[in-house]
Amino acid sequence: MNDVTRRALRSSLFGVLALAALLFVPAGTLDYWQAWLFMAVFVCTSGAITAYLAIHDPKLLERRMNVGPRAEKEPAQKIIMVLATLGFMVMLVFPVLDHRFGWSPVPASVSILGDVLIALGFLFIFFVFRENSYGASTIQVTEGQTVIATGPYAFVRHPMYAGALVMLIGTPLARLMVGTLRTSPHIARSDLEAAR
Repeated sequence: MNDVTRRALRSSLFGVLALAALLFVPAGTLDYWQAWLFMAVFVCTSGAITAYLAIHDPKLLERRMNVGPRAEKEPAQKIIMVLATLGFMVMLVFPVLDHRFGWSPVPASVSILGDVLIALGFLFIFFVFRENSYGASTIQVTEGQTVIATGPYAFVRHPMYAGALVMLIGTPLARLMVGTLRTSPHIARSDLEAAR
């Protein structure tokens, strides 16, 4: 096992533990099938992509592992990454609290649809990686890199963002929380007024 694969394995293990903590600690229970299914879909799909890259494109895997605010060179990008990381954590925890306190009951089929969207988003990102071996986590241009106009790039200029958007829509649904998608102040206010 090479160093990149070993680091990817260690990072994946830490990611699974962090994800479990973000899902089950705020829930106050392990009896939460939506979180278990979400975690299985997320871990299996991201793990499959990591394994594929470790075997077929270790250089891309190494570029993908250089991620987060510390990996960015520009101050604006560092701030964006901090906000994106915090936003992702909130997007994970808020639906868990919704589940715990029963704010927005939704049919199980909606939760399953969310997991399907997450898997489709990861599949789309996999096609991006197969097409573009230069898809680093940070903004950079590498020697020999060319503009890609085939595969998913034939349809969308930034297809990885398109795949991530599908996952972002599926994430709150997967953990039985439509309330995350309707959090505008006027809706919350009308809900409070209706409760009176």
